[in-house]
Amino acid sequence: MENTASRIDRLALTFGAQGFDPYGVSKKHLEMFLGALSLFYKSYFRVRTRGLENVPASGRAMLVGNHSGGYAIDGAMVISACFLELEPPRLVHAMADKFLSRLPLSSVWTARCGQFTGLRENAVRLLKDERMLLVFPEGVAGVSKLYNERNTLVNFGHGFMRLALQTKTPIIPFGFAGGGDAVPTIYNARGLGKLFGVPYLPLTPWGLPLPLPAQCALVFGRALDFQGSGHEDDGEVSANVALVKGAIAQLILDANAVRSESAQ
Repeated sequence: MENTASRIDRLALTFGAQGFDPYGVSKKHLEMFLGALSLFYKSYFRVRTRGLENVPASGRAMLVGNHSGGYAIDGAMVISACFLELEPPRLVHAMADKFLSRLPLSSVWTARCGQFTGLRENAVRLLKDERMLLVFPEGVAGVSKLYNERNTLVNFGHGFMRLALQTKTPIIPFGFAGGGDAVPTIYNARGLGKLFGVPYLPLTPWGLPLPLPAQCALVFGRALDFQGSGHEDDGEVSANVALVKGAIAQLILDANAVRSESAQ
């Protein structure tokens, strides 16, 4: 079986003599980061992925899906799937929440692993360079869902749609299931979270938000292409966003069906 280092060598990235690409992504950091994620993907969460044929092998694309599970297990598993199972492997760049850039250790690691602060200028530059972005339009409100809300969708921001229109980028919707079972959040301790510099700390029935080895599933849908400039009126953009949200809602159902099949 191909190892992590070998797959990193096959990424469509140009690493300089010191092992950094033009965005500061580090080959050394990637090997540690993706090596650790592969263990969670294959052995701990035993992710079942479907629809990878809908993810382009090259060129700009925006992966857009649902959040759940207390923190970004879903994002980590999407990054893992595209690195471990796509041919050729691709590095997904997640648009990380701004608070991560304020945490000393996190700020270095996220940047060195290609996960950048979710600023519009970062996203535009990456897409113009034919990279692949991971976007969660629900934001922090999505990842902070409680256990009984784990398969629902909260309000979507519209920025991702204007960005897709502006940069002529296809949207690949996906549904992720299992994150809410791995970290069944019963309460979000916002006051406690502020002490650690994060929006909240998810509390589980056993207290700490340590994830259970719940099996997860990930389903990618067909690409959605929207025509426009990004300067359309709010009504038109909202209609497009509703189409993406509807596609993701169906893909969440599909992902839960994959989990059920695997459990039988």
